[in-house]
Amino acid sequence: MKPYQGAFDLNDHSAYRLWRDSKRDSAPGSVADLVVEVADIAALTMAERGAILDRIRRTGMAVYAGPPHSGRDDRAALKALAAVLRLTGLDTNALADADGIMPLCVHREGTRARYIPYTEKPITWHTDGYYNPPERTVRALLLHCARPAAEGGANRLMDVEVLYIALRDRDPDLIRALMAPDAMTIPGNDEDGMERPATVGPVFSVDAGGTLHMRYSARARNVIWSAGAMTAAVMIKEILNAPSPWRFEHVLQAGQGLISNNPLHTREPFRDDPAHPRLLYRARYHQRIP
Repeated sequence: MKPYQGAFDLNDHSAYRLWRDSKRDSAPGSVADLVVEVADIAALTMAERGAILDRIRRTGMAVYAGPPHSGRDDRAALKALAAVLRLTGLDTNALADADGIMPLCVHREGTRARYIPYTEKPITWHTDGYYNPPERTVRALLLHCARPAAEGGANRLMDVEVLYIALRDRDPDLIRALMAPDAMTIPGNDEDGMERPATVGPVFSVDAGGTLHMRYSARARNVIWSAGAMTAAVMIKEILNAPSPWRFEHVLQAGQGLISNNPLHTREPFRDDPAHPRLLYRARYHQRIP
């Protein structure tokens, strides 16, 4: 759903209310409403693509459900899917493979084992790439499940626009604080070949096309909040952890995946089976899905 002109202008109350009410009216009622059955993600039909884009326009995400393909090149299929969605600016980092795709599986030793995505531990609420500089903003996130965990590993999901609405309806000053250019600082990292400087910026921002972006992590030791944003940060955690019809939970099964404009999400803890280890592929892009 494309926002009305001025919907994110804190002084344009009429445009905001029109957009907010339309957003609520079109929101999915359950995670089942996000699911689109597909025959092959590497060759979407026009109807499948249209159904996926409809869900993304309404709530920023869709879950595709295709048959598991043993022996198929899931990396190539994921890149073909991205191309159909007009995603070309793949975000990479030192832990990604040479093609820029990140295989997410448990590592018991080595550099990857020191980072939570490669363990069975939970990952709290965040948006991907919250530590990236502005020129490498992650706007789209694709996840593909080749093999699920033996037990657990669900993702909790929330549209960033839904959180924006919850905060603005409580107090527009919360949004004002989160849009400040120094609202959130992510300290730098100089370990394991992952050198990056500290990044300072807003939590909520509006891009040139008038769409809302959010960079966020609930990991307290990874974030330095400005004095002005501290109250808003507490409120975000309260909203994310409270029961809500706008929060979804889903365990990706083999052949399923998440197509999204980088929503708020978690990964719940899981139990891995070394004989059939959990394996997901992640691709992050600098463009939004239109």
